[in-house]
Amino acid sequence: MKPLEGYRVLDFSTLLPGPLATLMLAEAGAEVLKIERPDGGDDLRRYQPRWGRDGVGFALLNRGKQGLALDLKKPDAVARLTPLLEQADVLVEQFRPGVMDRLGLGYEAVKAINPRLVYCSITGYGQSGPKSGSAGHDLNYIADTGLLALGPGGADDPVVPPGLMADIAGGSYPAVMNILLALLRREKTGEGARLDIAMCDGLFPFMFWAYGEGLATGAWPEGGAGPFTGGSPRYQLYPTADGRLLAAAPLEDRFWATFCAVIGAPEDIDIAGVRAIVARHPAEHWRARFEGRDCCCSIVATLAEALQDPQFRDRGLFDHRLENEAGEGLPALPLPLAAEFRGHPDEPLAAPALGRDQEESNP
Repeated sequence: MKPLEGYRVLDFSTLLPGPLATLMLAEAGAEVLKIERPDGGDDLRRYQPRWGRDGVGFALLNRGKQGLALDLKKPDAVARLTPLLEQADVLVEQFRPGVMDRLGLGYEAVKAINPRLVYCSITGYGQSGPKSGSAGHDLNYIADTGLLALGPGGADDPVVPPGLMADIAGGSYPAVMNILLALLRREKTGEGARLDIAMCDGLFPFMFWAYGEGLATGAWPEGGAGPFTGGSPRYQLYPTADGRLLAAAPLEDRFWATFCAVIGAPEDIDIAGVRAIVARHPAEHWRARFEGRDCCCSIVATLAEALQDPQFRDRGLFDHRLENEAGEGLPALPLPLAAEFRGHPDEPLAAPALGRDQEESNP
C-alpha cells in the first residue's frame, strides 16, 4: 500500500513548484485533481518542446493526476467546487496573496466548508511582508536572498545557475514536507492547517556556512571567494585539455593529500597551480588516474551521459514510465521518494488532458 492512498488533493497550481509538489503526493498514492482554467489550462502545456498534445515539461510534472477545467471567476464556481472541498484532505494553490480570497476560495472560506483541510499556499515571498504582492521567478528569489551573489561570476562575467533552486528546494520540497507534517498533526488533533510556503524563505539553509560566517565575524563572504563557491582549490572546477571539466572536492586533509599525490603536486598548491596541471591532459586521462582513488573527484557529465550512468540505472531512477495520448513512452521524472512509496515501474501513467475527468469529478 502506498502511504497516501485514500488522501485527496485539489491542485490549483501551475508551472513548476506546486505541480512538482502534488506530483510527489500523487506518486505516493494520493488522488490529485488538477484544476485548470478552460481556455488553455496550465501555461506549461504550451511550452516547447512538445511531446504529443502538450509540452513535455507539463507531461513530466503532471503524471498520474486527474484533470478538471473550471473558470474560477464564474459566479457558481465555489458552489460547484464545494463537494470536492468537503472531501479533500489537501489544497495546493500558487496564486499571489489575496487572489484565492477574491475568488471565494481563501483559507477562511474553505475552512468553513472543511475544517480538516490542509491548505497550502506557495508563493515567492509569502503571504505577508512588503514584497508579498510582487511578481518574481526563481532568478529573482535567489537574487533577493543573497544566494546569487555568492556564486563565482561577477558583473563582467555573470553566471545564470543551471537549476531552479527556489522553485524546487524553496517551494516544492518544503510544501510536501509541511503538508505531511500537517496531516500527521491532524491525526492527533483533528484540525487542518494553513501553510504559508515562501520560496525565498526556503533558500537560506543553502547558505548556512556564509550565514554563520557573516553573523559570527561580521565579514560577509564575497562572490566566488567562499570555500564552496570558488575560493578554495579543494572545491573547484578545473578545465581539462579537451574542454571538459574536472569537479574536484577533496575538502578533508586525507582527500587533499591523495588528490595532490595523483596530480603530482605539493599540498600547498593554489588554484592556479592545480588549473595548470589539470589543463595538460584530457578528461579521460584524469578519469583513469582518479579511478579507484578516494579523493572526491569526477569528470563533469552531460545530462545525456548521466542518464546512461550505471550507478543511476542500477538504482532504478529511470524505470518508471510516462505515456502520452498516442501511447508513446518516456522515463518518468525521477523523484526523491523511497522506491517502496511509489507505484510499480511497469505501470505507465499519463498527464491528464485538459478537463479529462470532468464527468467523474462533476463539481
